[in-house]
Amino acid sequence: MNPQGSLLSEKPEVEDTFAEAFPMVAARILITAQNGKWAMNAAKSATGFASSIIMSPAEAGIEGPLVPEDKTPDGRPGVRIQIYHRTRTELKMQTITRMGQCILTCPTTAAFDAMPDAKRRLKIGGAVRMFGDGYEKKDSLADRKIWRIPVMEGEFVIQRDGFGVRKCVAGGNFIIMADGQETGLKAAEEAVQAMNKLEGVVLTFPGGICRSGSKVGSLKYKLSASTNLVFCPTLRETVKGSLVPEGVNSIYELVFNGLTFDTVKRATADGVRAALAVPGVRKITAVNFGGKLGPYQIKLKEALAMT
Repeated sequence: MNPQGSLLSEKPEVEDTFAEAFPMVAARILITAQNGKWAMNAAKSATGFASSIIMSPAEAGIEGPLVPEDKTPDGRPGVRIQIYHRTRTELKMQTITRMGQCILTCPTTAAFDAMPDAKRRLKIGGAVRMFGDGYEKKDSLADRKIWRIPVMEGEFVIQRDGFGVRKCVAGGNFIIMADGQETGLKAAEEAVQAMNKLEGVVLTFPGGICRSGSKVGSLKYKLSASTNLVFCPTLRETVKGSLVPEGVNSIYELVFNGLTFDTVKRATADGVRAALAVPGVRKITAVNFGGKLGPYQIKLKEALAMT
């Protein structure tokens, strides 16, 4: 007997639950370059090893579409990235490091603030400009104060009057339960594609998808996090309290951050709708800790009711 009777019906189930998100501080950077390829190369490098603050030195991701050239200070193609951390001090160090090692070093790039309305500013340019070893120069470009830093190629331009930083929303999530790996991955990919169309959202895991959902702590080892056993299909008959229904053989989690709560809620709606459209998806649910992790609750059914 299937304990979740409606699960194997033609219409997939959306569980009446919520994802639990929490505040983190974030910076938003606009990278421009000679063309979109080099802007994206810099963005990918600068957001590397930043899937989850659990073990990565930061959380970071690339916003989906390229910024139209008429919206960039230098009139060149651009890509926006977001970098997240627990505190402003840690965020500043990660931003300086990634700026200096991944953006400054990339051919033809420049870097500008993409959070102009933030009240607090990080002095990133003032630290990075020291790479010029005294030959850096102050200048202005459009409405921005900039540093021109000499490099072998020519100059690296970086904004001088600070990069905005403020509290944003991290940890939005939902889980796709499917009849098999191929179906589940397709649904996850469709969800990522839909969410990447939204401005202000980043999915920090590889390709936007996480196959290794985690729980706090460990039953056997001294770890801060370990496999979320109740969502592992291979352990359905082994682990007490398994949440894997019959007929589900593959599960993927999408975890995402956004500039505002409404942005994360909208991303949830668009992603879930896209996943539900893939045949073979059995159920959509989300991970929460009963409200103990963070103050933001993204209710799945409430999000789906958004127009």
